[in-house]
Amino acid sequence: MATALRCFRHLPPLFYRSSFATPRGLPRAPAACPALLLDDCRQPVHQMLLTRQLATKKAKGKGQSQARVNISAALVEDIINLEETNEEMQAVVEALKEDFSRNLSVRTSPGVLDHVVVVTKDGKFPLNQLGQISQKSPQLILVNMTNFPESTAAAMKAIRESGMNLNPEVEGTLIRVPIPKVTREHRESLAKLAKQYTNKSKEALRKVRSKSVNQVKKFKNKVSEDTIWLLEKQIQQMADSTTVEMDKLLAAKTKELLG
Repeated sequence: MATALRCFRHLPPLFYRSSFATPRGLPRAPAACPALLLDDCRQPVHQMLLTRQLATKKAKGKGQSQARVNISAALVEDIINLEETNEEMQAVVEALKEDFSRNLSVRTSPGVLDHVVVVTKDGKFPLNQLGQISQKSPQLILVNMTNFPESTAAAMKAIRESGMNLNPEVEGTLIRVPIPKVTREHRESLAKLAKQYTNKSKEALRKVRSKSVNQVKKFKNKVSEDTIWLLEKQIQQMADSTTVEMDKLLAAKTKELLG
């Protein structure tokens, strides 16, 4: 008993230095504390650290900025893979960048039609898999549908509904796509489309967040309430950070489009 008391005399200072920002775990056992005893106490100490972290955050007044939660992934790897969650959120950002790059260009080139999705009776295909795309002049793009003539009408519809302000014309299996002049109206139309892409990406992000939170809640009967609360907070902060990143991308793209 005396040995145990000597061990726990060393614990209060550890609380003030505790942080979930690094996976270093607990400090080494004090010289007067047998390693075996500290091992036995390791789990309760982790729980006490979690509780203190939570109490500090709950004590903050309403409207005050709260310190960011940063839980070591190693401590919760049996509950959820936070690195995997972060990768899924970043994948949403990369998809948004791809949409911006492919579909939102003031200067129209043959490449912008490559990934226009054409819906056919056999499924959905990018336009460049169905037709041969070329640029006859700076004001005209041609799409040769000789290889898939039955998909010509579907390709016409896909180009018209692509959101790029294009009005294709058909001559047999040849689709002529006049390139419109870059007007202020066209720029504003592209900026609105950028907003739509961003909102769609935010919806995808919310799905990733919800899936991760639901994964955490599956363990509510196996781990403490404090641990669940901290994990949900961590996931929400990751989602908030990703949302800010997408908003910055949208602002930059809007500035580029509107000139």
